[in-house]
Amino acid sequence: ERERERERENGGARIIKEDDCNPRGNGGGESAALHRDQCAHLLIPLNKCRQAEFYLPWKCENERHSYEKCEYELVMERMLQMQKIREQKNEQQQKQPIPLIPKTANA
Repeated sequence: ERERERERENGGARIIKEDDCNPRGNGGGESAALHRDQCAHLLIPLNKCRQAEFYLPWKCENERHSYEKCEYELVMERMLQMQKIREQKNEQQQKQPIPLIPKTANA
C-alpha cells in the first residue's frame, strides 16, 4: 500500500531505489521510473549532490556533465537506430516493382 501511495504522490511514476540501479546495493537513493534508463546510475548521485548543495547551479558540475553526456549518447544511439530502420524501409520500398499499368478506379 505504501508503494501505491508513493506512486500517486509522484504522478503515477514508480520509484526505483538505488539498489535496483547499483549492483553493489549501497542503498539510500531513489529515482522515478520515468527517469530510469541506462544513465540512472549517474542520476542518483547527481540528485544527492544537488540536495546537499541546495541546487546551486555552479555546484555538482562533474556529476551533471557525466549524466548529460550519458543522456546525449543515448539519444544519438537511438537516432542512429532510427536512421537504420528508415534506410531498411526505403530499400524495401525501392525493391518493389512499379506497376506498368495503373489501377483505375472502376477496374
